[in-house]
Amino acid sequence: MKRVKEHWPLHTVLLLLILFTAGCYKTGSKQDLSATPAANNEQASLSGSILMLTNRIDLIENGTMQGFADQFNKKYPEATVEFEGLSNYATDIMVRLSTKDAGDVLLLPVNLPAKELSYFFEPLSEEMSTDERFKSFTAFDGKRYGLSTGTTTSGIIYNKKAFEQAGITEIPQTLDDFYAICAQLKQAGIIPLYMNYGAVWPLREWGNNMVNYMTGDPEYLNEMVHTNNPWQQHNEWGRSLGIARTLVARGYVEDELFSNNWEVSKTRLAKGEAGMYLSGNWTIRQVLDAGAASKDIGFFPFPYDNGRTHHAPLNPDWFIGVSKFSKNKELSMAWVNFLVKETAYSAESFLPVDGASEPSMEQYTEFNSYHPELVEAAVQTDAFIEMANRSKLSFATGDYIQELIAAPDLQKSFDELNDRWKEAREGQSASFQP
Repeated sequence: MKRVKEHWPLHTVLLLLILFTAGCYKTGSKQDLSATPAANNEQASLSGSILMLTNRIDLIENGTMQGFADQFNKKYPEATVEFEGLSNYATDIMVRLSTKDAGDVLLLPVNLPAKELSYFFEPLSEEMSTDERFKSFTAFDGKRYGLSTGTTTSGIIYNKKAFEQAGITEIPQTLDDFYAICAQLKQAGIIPLYMNYGAVWPLREWGNNMVNYMTGDPEYLNEMVHTNNPWQQHNEWGRSLGIARTLVARGYVEDELFSNNWEVSKTRLAKGEAGMYLSGNWTIRQVLDAGAASKDIGFFPFPYDNGRTHHAPLNPDWFIGVSKFSKNKELSMAWVNFLVKETAYSAESFLPVDGASEPSMEQYTEFNSYHPELVEAAVQTDAFIEMANRSKLSFATGDYIQELIAAPDLQKSFDELNDRWKEAREGQSASFQP
């Protein structure tokens, strides 16, 4: 299995992307892919080999992805699917796209404007996305380029045995109560909350993810394009980062902050050595795979303030699509359709893509019992994505959140972000100076 080992700076990635798109808009096959793969009688004869790029290295290493490929091979005996995992997917995939080395099937980058989707991806048929909840995402000019791999929400995933050991008998419903159980866990010798500071990408939960749902307004981030100073200590940015900084300051998170211990952290939570995560429901499956019994793992909405009712997000997970540069697009389309609709890939980790279906996860039943007000995500506008790119801020990676959590002076760091944002709004970003 190949791995990308070199991580390029985001401004280099964006420059490559600009240079590439300027001269390569008309690449790609004219092959007609309008029919649904399963509907074509000739699909049974599909053959060849395709490569899928994914962030799910865990599913590659534990053989799950190969198991899905084996199922696919039974349906298409002459077809082979191979996999490559990218550990820093949000950044690495932009480099791969800019060099046309993006495999055949891949997860769509979230920081790619919708108007540029057709430069890199093949449009999907209408039949492939029937009944999907997030149809306005990955779409442009009447065409859809990605199929959602699942629906997610975020909250506190916790080990019930760890809570019992610490003498915690009630799930916290306010922020003060949450801090109180963190203190109890710490006193019991248990890591209260594993933040995964060193892994970086999990920190998105403490930034734009939380900000966009704690307001109850799914357009909050999109509306940032209309202001020069979105980062303030008294608004949602300050509140969400303030919680994260408090947890670190009080020693309620892991000690080895700068180590990337994502895989280790799942084992610690599974064993009860750590009490909690703030993460998406997709993490539950991984904690169970790390050795936890399902009955010992719970899930509740994060009480980000001292109110009695809290919002929780309802988001699409990564979208999957077919590369414009694939040499076997028909087989790639068939694989996308098969993976999402005919395997357990989505069902085991996510909530149903189809809004009419009921989730099967017992942890989600517990989550719903606390009656959170679900905020269904709105698609990020091209204006927001372009603003983020011009200001050299990747909302998909979490890098800037790591810096904000560690900042000696949060307001000073906010001021620096606001300066960059204002400069981007005025179209004067230094990276675009002649």
